[in-house]
Amino acid sequence: MTNVNDSAVVAEVTDLYLKYEEALCNNNLEVMDTLFWDAPDVVRFGISENLYGGDEIRNFRQNRPNPKIEREISNLKIVTFGKDSATVTLEFRRNINGVERYGRQSQTWYRFTEGWKVVSAHVSLLPVSKEAGEQGAGSKGEN
Repeated sequence: MTNVNDSAVVAEVTDLYLKYEEALCNNNLEVMDTLFWDAPDVVRFGISENLYGGDEIRNFRQNRPNPKIEREISNLKIVTFGKDSATVTLEFRRNINGVERYGRQSQTWYRFTEGWKVVSAHVSLLPVSKEAGEQGAGSKGEN
């Protein structure tokens, strides 16, 4: 039977995710590249881009129009499966062009012989209601 949420593995992945978050907010490309799997099969679905493979992900990061990402994360959830697989999910809030936006992020991590790597990632923003300027349904956990 698979051991779910072994405390040592959860702590290890949590530390790595927080390292990734710091690198993301400070545009530390070297750290982000180190934490993502460098393979053609790695996938990153972003807010407005679908990236396949390490080269596309690196190119996107190097040419990002606004590399400084300031955000506040909440509901960080790490779930591990055995000693080599994990998911990381969270919600975030950030200001984009003067509008407060809410979003979600998920990552799948796998422990290779060279260490833990993100093998799949997804980032999305919740819609903004044009009338009220509020986030779409579910932004505060209503759904």
